[in-house]
Amino acid sequence: MPTPLRKECCGECSWLFSGLGSETLEAIREMSRSLQYPKGEVVFQEGEPAFGLYIICKGKVKLAKHSLRGKKQILKLLGPGEILGEKTLFDREVYTAYAETLEETTLHFIEREPFIAFLRGHPEVALKFIEKLARELKGFQDKLMEASYEGSLERLARLLLLMGKQYGVQTGKGLDIGMELSRQELAELAGVATETAIRMLSRLKDRGLIALEGSKIYIVDREGLSKLAEPFLIALKENLL
Repeated sequence: MPTPLRKECCGECSWLFSGLGSETLEAIREMSRSLQYPKGEVVFQEGEPAFGLYIICKGKVKLAKHSLRGKKQILKLLGPGEILGEKTLFDREVYTAYAETLEETTLHFIEREPFIAFLRGHPEVALKFIEKLARELKGFQDKLMEASYEGSLERLARLLLLMGKQYGVQTGKGLDIGMELSRQELAELAGVATETAIRMLSRLKDRGLIALEGSKIYIVDREGLSKLAEPFLIALKENLL
């Protein structure tokens, strides 16, 4: 269960609210509620009624979906500043995917009706919201094209580069991609079988492009990995430029 927190986190967490005045940010704080989740906690389940949206203040979350045969597909990874549950904000339907924390995470929950009223009074934020949804649509189109035309090795190489760019930390062993995912989770995110992901990681390691240490992955040769991943471009999350 999430732990309620004091309102220490605010709308400044998200790029959607950048440039707003202090009074407007205070209004966002007042209509929101901060919650803390441990690692591996489900924020919402697929098929649950949706009552609002979440802003990620700290931590990382995966958004995933179950197929009719019970297989899982990770749709995207989200970090601080990103939003969960926005697709059901206007249609008042159920969540079409589930969200689970990948590490200890602090979220900011805003109920639907107050937020819609806020958007009506702040068209500049509403336009950013539309921009976000448009970028996400393009991102999913790119992932569909990638799955249709690219091989597993290229897909995995591109995914590692994107994770390194977004979350990576440079270390003496190489660029830590900044997220410890199980091989199954990595496979779900890349859209390949777990056995395939394990085999492709070994190939990348044998080529000297990456280093493996338990669940940690380091990019050793970023240029070589980039050559393998070119030229197809995708976005790991919707607000990447």
